[in-house]
Amino acid sequence: MITLGHGAGGMLTRRLIETRFLSRLKSPALSSLLDSAVLGDLALTTDAYVVSPMIFPGGDLGRLALCGTVNDLAMVGATPVGIAAAFILEEGLSEETLDGVVQSMAEAAEEARVEVVAGDTKVVPRGACDGMFITTSGVGRLHESFSPRPSAITPGDAILVSGTIADHGMAVMSAREGLSISGAVMSDVAPLNHLVSRLRGFSSGIRALRDPTRGGLAATANELAEAAELTLVLQEPAIPVRPSTRTACELFGIDPLHVANEGKLVAVVSDEVKNDVIQTLRDHPLGRHAALIGEVAPGKPRVELDTALGTRRVVRLPQGEILPRIC
Repeated sequence: MITLGHGAGGMLTRRLIETRFLSRLKSPALSSLLDSAVLGDLALTTDAYVVSPMIFPGGDLGRLALCGTVNDLAMVGATPVGIAAAFILEEGLSEETLDGVVQSMAEAAEEARVEVVAGDTKVVPRGACDGMFITTSGVGRLHESFSPRPSAITPGDAILVSGTIADHGMAVMSAREGLSISGAVMSDVAPLNHLVSRLRGFSSGIRALRDPTRGGLAATANELAEAAELTLVLQEPAIPVRPSTRTACELFGIDPLHVANEGKLVAVVSDEVKNDVIQTLRDHPLGRHAALIGEVAPGKPRVELDTALGTRRVVRLPQGEILPRIC
């Protein structure tokens, strides 16, 4: 039977995808497991958003759906050219709530400079979908000279993150549980396409890009390690976490590495360009807290963490439910 843990971004999610979907829906584009499918000179992605609550500090379901799809396109180096949105509405949803979510999506689209060009609406009986679900799909145009892929990662490459981690997941969890923390915990949800466009000048040195959503930095790093068949070594003291977000993680007993982000990217870059890439990220408002957090080393595919205590441990995917319904 399917459990909430199958949607948490950890090991159960991976097994679900591999055994139930990839084994039957066989195609090279799908099996690559990139953020977006690469189809000639176009990129295509789709995602469903079921966050609860649908309005949270720093964003809402509409902004999340638009930004998430734009970011998936950006992670393969594509410029978004159009978004499709399907709304599943529950009987009894207030028109005021719907208006707010759609307006938020419109504002995010303007921010990303992309249009919503197609859509669909369905209404289901009361109790069938928890208010509103949104599915968005996006098409992007690829750039011939800029094609970051995990297969390009080599030993000695640097691992960067564009800012503080765990903000989105903790903002949603705090809102869900009614938790008040000194120093507001705000979601980082934002479109990253303009930030990524600044990296095209370093195209030969940008190995791979990923947005660490479900499963957080831990899941993303493991996916990159497996795709590259190399070891990723992270430095815990270098990984930026806001004090309020860290407090929330401690109260919930959750490792920040496992918490979703919706406005950050992980970049693996060559050692030669790492300093220039960090500075370029920091020159943009969405990358001002960018940091060098590790390096790629020879070895079997896994993620290792040098902790603040001076020890080293293996970072694995979570086994079950940690943060359901956060994206």
